[in-house]
Amino acid sequence: MPMITDPEDFFTKGCGRCERFETPDCSTRPWIDGLRHLRRICLDMELEETVKWGHPTYMHAGRNIAIFGAFRSDFRLSFMNAGLLNDTENVLEPQGPNARTPSIIRFADVTLVEEMEPVIRAYLRQLMEHAEKGTKPPKVRTEIDMPDELAEALQTDRELADAFYALTPGRQRSYMFNLNQAKQSATRVARIEKFRHKIIAGKGAMER
Repeated sequence: MPMITDPEDFFTKGCGRCERFETPDCSTRPWIDGLRHLRRICLDMELEETVKWGHPTYMHAGRNIAIFGAFRSDFRLSFMNAGLLNDTENVLEPQGPNARTPSIIRFADVTLVEEMEPVIRAYLRQLMEHAEKGTKPPKVRTEIDMPDELAEALQTDRELADAFYALTPGRQRSYMFNLNQAKQSATRVARIEKFRHKIIAGKGAMER
């Protein structure tokens, strides 16, 4: 099933990642009011709306700022380059148990978006200013740098993230090493899609 390419489809049909797409059982349906409120905030701040990994993504000055998605148990706003954020309100959570940088706000109640709107706007503004200045987040020191494309995929694909962070460190490194060999971003994205089923199966990049 192809992922969506039009942001509007996410709010009316879903992301296109599973067979629940365009059905009442889609994970976007219980949270649609909250998701639409997040969208209004992003558009009101004049962020550029696009789609990446089947999810609405908001950009500024050529840089990804935020992305959000819906799951059975919650919906969430993920901040890109979250290492640049000053989390003054202590609201950010890590994407997974082994993620090093807290980057998401998780919502289990659609009314919380309105309650947290001032904080959301302040954090988006922080990242927009960094994008305008070209500021880069501090590098997280690891044996092998995680490609930006993989970091983005893990932020938007909960099943993939859970599976990746459950891999042994050696298996995680095998994917990062393989992806870093590709010179083009489009090639790295294509490889992540190709590797997805192996990651979910708990295998390394070179395992059959």
